[in-house]
Amino acid sequence: MQQMKDFAVDLAHKAGGLLMEKLHSSLEIHYKGDINLVTEADKMSENLIIGAIRRQFPDHGILSEESPAILDGSTMRWIIDPLDGTTNYAHGYPVFCVSIALEKNGSIILGVVYDPTRNDTFVAVRNEGAYLNGKKLAVSQTSELTGSLLATGFPYDIRDSRENNLDNFNTMAKEVQAIRRAGAAALDMAYVAAGRFDGFWELKLNPWDTAAACLMIEEAGGKISDIFGRPWNLLSPHILASNGRIHEQMLSVFQKVKKQEA
Repeated sequence: MQQMKDFAVDLAHKAGGLLMEKLHSSLEIHYKGDINLVTEADKMSENLIIGAIRRQFPDHGILSEESPAILDGSTMRWIIDPLDGTTNYAHGYPVFCVSIALEKNGSIILGVVYDPTRNDTFVAVRNEGAYLNGKKLAVSQTSELTGSLLATGFPYDIRDSRENNLDNFNTMAKEVQAIRRAGAAALDMAYVAAGRFDGFWELKLNPWDTAAACLMIEEAGGKISDIFGRPWNLLSPHILASNGRIHEQMLSVFQKVKKQEA
């Protein structure tokens, strides 16, 4: 495991370094929808990561945001987001990260989230804890929702879908100290593991958004479910992550929203 951890950390640093080099360059931008975009830097980072994995672990599977899945029948699969926070990146807003996770037999065993703008390296290994720049992480001690700082985001189909998180946001905002919407889900979740946020929720995320950071939250003592309290997995459409102490209180807010919509 140490070899794989060192490999993933080094790879995240190299991809992050590439992103920083290209941050203020003139990049090609393509749209996958009205507001969902992908930059040339996404593809460059992804090519760097996938190429390294294929050379080092040629029999491993790979799931990445911008490329077709590579399925080799292996028990091991890398789940990568080469640039989480693409919209921020495209605008020069320095909130983005690289996320790399390793899955074994359906269970995430390794996660790395690297923020190159702050040189923050979040690392978690199953049953070995979560760390930020070598310092062990623990979720926050906040026990009351009214004093909590939360994070969330909004789906790319916010203009067209009724399931756009606005109702949850409007209701939750009246119950907490504050909510932040920074635009990089993997980084938001890593911040929950670090105790910087007390909780996080979002709709319609993908495995590459959540795989690495979910392990960090669990290893830091936090709790994860879907937004209705049901067990969560990588294919669940909606996620709720918290320090565990405010989890039920957050669930109560979502239940209230659901009743109002019924």
